[in-house]
Amino acid sequence: MGKLLYGATMSLDGFIAGPGDDMQWLRDFLGPDPVADELVAQVGSCLVGGRSYRGDDPNMGTEKEGPFGGAWEGPQFVLTHNPPDVAVPGITFVTDLATAVTASKAAAGDKYACIIGADVGRQCLEAGAVDDVLMFVAPILLGDGVPMFRHLGGAHIRLNPPRVHRTDHAVSLWYTVRR
Repeated sequence: MGKLLYGATMSLDGFIAGPGDDMQWLRDFLGPDPVADELVAQVGSCLVGGRSYRGDDPNMGTEKEGPFGGAWEGPQFVLTHNPPDVAVPGITFVTDLATAVTASKAAAGDKYACIIGADVGRQCLEAGAVDDVLMFVAPILLGDGVPMFRHLGGAHIRLNPPRVHRTDHAVSLWYTVRR
């Protein structure tokens, strides 16, 4: 069964989306990055929050739309209170966290189930389900928006020291959660 990875690009002040869930700011920071490029092959499934699924994509309307700039395809599990009435190919809509985590990890095989979305990331961290945290910190201050980490229920989540990689577009910090 796969491991659960919470990863995102965030501004230096901690936002993964701007006001109104705007992701267009990210376009300037989507450059070559060996950590991101290598990650794509390590992802077996995605666990996506409902707001992220319905939200903005910095590559919207291009051939690069979708997870990892369109470089990844595979099973996606969307955690939502309001699943659509009509099925969407390649997408499984799930209404409870435990089922979403179990299904996405099982679908990932021996790879990562990658969390996409701040709220589902928070829920998985609070539940103690996250194995790794990967932050790409972009050199920008957004000043407002959707924080990567919002109120983790007062829990202290210990992390091992990160693996660090730097490019002109971001600094990546890859942490393993201490058990």
